[in-house]
Amino acid sequence: MRKNAIRLSTLVLVLGAALHAAAAENPPTDVSAAVRQRDGAFWKAYNACDVPAMGEFFTEDVEFYHDRGGPTIGHPAFVAALREGLCGNPSSTLRREAVDGTVHVFPMKKNDVVYGAILSGEHVFYVRQKDKPEFLDGRAKFTHLWRLENGVWKMSRVLSYDHGPAVR
Repeated sequence: MRKNAIRLSTLVLVLGAALHAAAAENPPTDVSAAVRQRDGAFWKAYNACDVPAMGEFFTEDVEFYHDRGGPTIGHPAFVAALREGLCGNPSSTLRREAVDGTVHVFPMKKNDVVYGAILSGEHVFYVRQKDKPEFLDGRAKFTHLWRLENGVWKMSRVLSYDHGPAVR
């Protein structure tokens, strides 16, 4: 009986060590889910033009590069651009929607520790004007570098490019 207990204990320890080693070799699968969840929460705030909420999703050293609007560097400048530009005209707002099947997450590691992730894909934009029906306005590509800072995923580099006609 005692031999069986020792064998069972040894087996549990060996299996536990093997699972731990396998987890260390492979990036956690929840990185993609965590980044997608944060990304979804950001776009919910974006679509509502909730500037204070949007500001919480960016690092202090955020850099935003837009192929038509140029660069915006730093958190204060970026939040001001959201407030005064994107959300500056309440009678005409944008709604963003990701294009199905285009969004991908790529974990970034240093010494086998995840420190960030690249999220890329395509999205379309709809314009909402006061007292008019919403219409599809454009399509673009995006690449975002999400960094894990103190346990919180935040965007630090944002590329918005290849803006063109609204093709679904």
